[in-house]
Amino acid sequence: MTQHGFAAYLKKFRGQGAEAPPRVKNRYIFWAWLGAFCGIFAVAFITYRAGVPMMIGSFGASAVLIYAAIEGPLSQPRNLIGGHVISAIIAVIICKTLGNTEFSIALAVSLAIAAMLSTRTLHPPGGATALIGVSTKADWTFVLYPVLGGALVLLTVALVVNNLASDRHYPKNWI
Repeated sequence: MTQHGFAAYLKKFRGQGAEAPPRVKNRYIFWAWLGAFCGIFAVAFITYRAGVPMMIGSFGASAVLIYAAIEGPLSQPRNLIGGHVISAIIAVIICKTLGNTEFSIALAVSLAIAAMLSTRTLHPPGGATALIGVSTKADWTFVLYPVLGGALVLLTVALVVNNLASDRHYPKNWI
């Protein structure tokens, strides 16, 4: 890369000068808070009281998307469920074949991203699900619970809470 090319490359780091998004209305903040609280509480309750492991860190990020960014394409049910499940399957396959190494973790996350993109199920927390799956040496039950079961609990709460307010509608699409 030439010196001019490198300078042009570094210039991109300054951003494009876009303005920050406008502040969200307090009413919207309340509904996002309520959804996130209820969704994470439900998953935690099942984990702690029923003894079924349903809690993984990537669900915190999913809560941001499905309760606060409900209009976005990455927040729709197909993406929530598909992104997590596909990533979990990849994590288990990689872990079973290559073990838990820095290479296998990187491979699982990068393959999960590629698979989500190719299946139109991109959900950024799915990358964390792949990382969690390999780093915890997950087996096939990981796909069913916590991943699928927990994602379905979060989705159920999103359907109920996100549609309580007259000006909020979730989902935009299923497929």
